[in-house]
Amino acid sequence: MAFSPLVDELVESLRCLPGVGQKTAQRMAFHLLERGRSGGVRLSEALSTAMSDVRRCDSCQNFADTPVCGICENPARHTGTLCVVESPSDLLAIEQAGDYRGSYFVLMGHLSPIDGVGPEEIGIERLLQRIEAESVKELILATNPTVEGEATAHYIADRLDGRNVLITRLAHGIPVGGELGYVDGFTLTHAFRGRKPLAD
Repeated sequence: MAFSPLVDELVESLRCLPGVGQKTAQRMAFHLLERGRSGGVRLSEALSTAMSDVRRCDSCQNFADTPVCGICENPARHTGTLCVVESPSDLLAIEQAGDYRGSYFVLMGHLSPIDGVGPEEIGIERLLQRIEAESVKELILATNPTVEGEATAHYIADRLDGRNVLITRLAHGIPVGGELGYVDGFTLTHAFRGRKPLAD
């Protein structure tokens, strides 16, 4: 049964969100219309403002509403260390951990030739220019441990071959509190390859 065109349009609009199918979109739409209208108005205003005003930082490509984001403008950040991540959510995860105090570069994706995503689409040239301009001493490749993430990390490392930049990769392996019997073979292989001496 079809609803009014306005309700149908609301449901279809909500389906653009990841993981939201027809039933979930209907449930969201009905909730907003039945008892969440003030929240719906606030949501629509926030969406409208964000879609028109949020841009990419000129320096790191992260989401920002100013030409340069707050992290890049912070003089307390160590500019000699640059961490490369695939997405703003990866940057947020590192920031929430609270230990890293360097700068970032957000690729907004990874290399995927089959999907037509090459070095130009993720800003590799901008990354290389920034490394040169800021005399970066250490580049941390924090791309995801997927086939595409590994390929992206290796491509960046190859492009920096011969430059005086220390290239490091985030350790991959067994999570704290994990048990070997439940770890998949791929993760276990990475853990063995990344082993290091036991600290005193």
